[in-house]
Amino acid sequence: MQRITSLACAAALMLSSSAMAKEFNVVTTIKPLNLIVSELVQGAATSEAILPPGVSPHDYALRPSDVKKLNNADLVIWVGPQLETFLTKLMADNPNSFALTQQAGIHFLNYASEEKDEAHHGDHDHDHDHDHDAHDEHAGHHHNHSGLNPHFWMGPKQTIEAANVITEALIKHDPLHKKVYLANLSTFTSEVNQAVNELNTELKPLSGKGYYVFHDGYGYFEHQFGLNNLGHFTVEPDRRPGAKTLITIRKSLQDKQAYCVFSEPQFSPAVVDSVTEGTGVKIGTLDPMATNVKEGKGGYVRFIKELGQSFAKCLK
Repeated sequence: MQRITSLACAAALMLSSSAMAKEFNVVTTIKPLNLIVSELVQGAATSEAILPPGVSPHDYALRPSDVKKLNNADLVIWVGPQLETFLTKLMADNPNSFALTQQAGIHFLNYASEEKDEAHHGDHDHDHDHDHDAHDEHAGHHHNHSGLNPHFWMGPKQTIEAANVITEALIKHDPLHKKVYLANLSTFTSEVNQAVNELNTELKPLSGKGYYVFHDGYGYFEHQFGLNNLGHFTVEPDRRPGAKTLITIRKSLQDKQAYCVFSEPQFSPAVVDSVTEGTGVKIGTLDPMATNVKEGKGGYVRFIKELGQSFAKCLK
């Protein structure tokens, strides 16, 4: 009898240790978000992004393999319905869903007033349908562009806030690794702050130099470093810029108001080429999706430094 009891105990121990051995599995959506999360879970859990590098979340369609990964995840971290509209339905009843735009503690910007205002979380009730760009002929389309700007990962300040919120969620769902998560958060925060100091030195002298961007996604970075964005070609990368917008930009380039026009690697630069032709304005590239940034330790810092260098190179 004693032998049977000890065998049962051994079996129970084996079961519990194998359950503990199963690594906590986090699934994210876009690569920039995964750059942040992968650093916070290092040594405690695994994380992977479902969107291939460089793919825009604005028009993504979920594959069956994505759905399976999302349903099997211990925690799904996504930006929110303002960015990954394709997840809204699937995540509605998922207890492991963690949408950042629905968390307190992250100071999201509003499109309508990025220069002056930081919208504290919770202000999702935007009755004032403010048209962000009078020249943009698609201002009223399905992504509400008068509300919250979801591209928080381009703002180091908001990224640190998000890292704190994510760490709290990781500890809640996986309390066994609390110490590891807190240590990772501390390292991540100090490395990002150091990078911000370096970028301030590099970008401050360029604050008076105007430029145009391909799509309206860089508000957080520009806000943090005081850059002089004169306007954008399109509110969203999957929308063709309107003719009025292109005429306005071309006129401003001919008047020598801008030093640089930035395109993006995910989209055809043909429209940028046609508008800048004959103006002598420099063309740069900004990559909001961190396409070529190596994941792993220091990945997020590499991303913001690369973004800063892209601005500096074209504006100097």
